[in-house]
Amino acid sequence: MNKQFAKHEIDDITRLEKLGYTSSFMYKDELLIETETKNSYTPEQIFIVEERRYEGMSNPSDSSLLYAIKTIDGLKGIFLVTYGAQADIDIAEFFKAIPESNNLNKP
Repeated sequence: MNKQFAKHEIDDITRLEKLGYTSSFMYKDELLIETETKNSYTPEQIFIVEERRYEGMSNPSDSSLLYAIKTIDGLKGIFLVTYGAQADIDIAEFFKAIPESNNLNKP
């Protein structure tokens, strides 16, 4: 297999960290929580700057989504989530609830 065309989350995570996306987030009780400051955010307070989808090299059902996000108070970070049959429905609903106007990634 030609690795030149393989996509890996770590490559994009490293690139985004170099661009200042250094905050990490976790999902709990219908909120995204920044792991260091413990600030919490609703979907209306999140802006999607970039979204990348990945499929496993050996198993296409091993899928994930990487979001580069900004918060209303200026934090920039990343959120990696399982995608597909094993996805957390609550997290999927959270990102679905982010207003279209907050999706800066669309063409």
